[in-house]
Amino acid sequence: MDSASGSAAAVGNGGLGSQRDRSLVPERLQRREQERQLEVGRRKQRRQDQEVEEEKSDFFAAAFSRERAAVEELLQAGESVEWLEEAAARLQGLQKLLNDSIMFLTSYDLRQGQEALARLQAALAERRQELQPKKRFAFKTRRKDAASVTKVDGAPGAPVAESILTSPPPPLKKGGFGCTEVCGFSSLESQVLEKRAEELLQQDVLLTDLSNCKIKLYGNPNTLRLNKARNCTVLCGPVSTSVFLEDCSDCVLAVACQQLRVHTTRDTRIFLQVTSRAIVEDCNGVQFAPYSWSYSGIDKDFEGSGLDRNKNNWSDVDDFNWLVPGVASPNWSLLPEEERVTQWD
Repeated sequence: MDSASGSAAAVGNGGLGSQRDRSLVPERLQRREQERQLEVGRRKQRRQDQEVEEEKSDFFAAAFSRERAAVEELLQAGESVEWLEEAAARLQGLQKLLNDSIMFLTSYDLRQGQEALARLQAALAERRQELQPKKRFAFKTRRKDAASVTKVDGAPGAPVAESILTSPPPPLKKGGFGCTEVCGFSSLESQVLEKRAEELLQQDVLLTDLSNCKIKLYGNPNTLRLNKARNCTVLCGPVSTSVFLEDCSDCVLAVACQQLRVHTTRDTRIFLQVTSRAIVEDCNGVQFAPYSWSYSGIDKDFEGSGLDRNKNNWSDVDDFNWLVPGVASPNWSLLPEEERVTQWD
């Protein structure tokens, strides 16, 4: 009896074990099915997101192209201030469209959009200048002024460099809208340099191959390009369109502009007012702070530049070498408040 009972119990336990094993199989299959469904859902979401991104990109390309053509037509045919003001308003709309689309645009498309805006801004400034009364400044002593640049905040006996305007500057072509002159300084070391407002009015300024120099640019240039600068300080009035830095190191720049591009630059501080988002590429150790330089007549220069003083995106920077969402770029940072310059010598 006991033996039979034990055998029956064993059989009974075996049956229960088999039932438990059978109940586990559906559970494992269920988990696998759930995981498969989740993966299918994720893939579907990725496809949908990609389709949305493509739709947004297509919409942006069509809208940007349409508005750009309208602005170009206004600039080419416009013979009145009203036409130019309409062009300026549409340009602001183009800038907003570009800013709102940054999150889904490729680096190439963003670059193309920024460059197109810069060209249109330059053309607008030039057309405005053409419609202004011709008799605005007297340039009788310009050659003399260009040959002897005023010394700025330099130690006694500090050398003063000559402007490259001492010889007639070559014209810089502007894509079908005429041309402007280029002025600036080149190939100098340990100099104190200055340009006055009448020299810079809507000029393209080029500063290149400078070392241990201090440069003050009063007035309203059209563009500013700083190239191959080492341990230099550049203080500049409001720039109507774009500022470009390339191959600079250990510099300080104070500038207000419509857009800023910084390339292959390191250990540089930029005190900035910008109406779009600044862009850095192939940089490291770049720090940003709000624009703080001031001088007599800067309010008038801001009015002439067309920049909105109430709009400053100095802390909104896009790094083309750092596209990790939600993680700050290691190549640039905000300058701590205690290190920001508020009074310039």
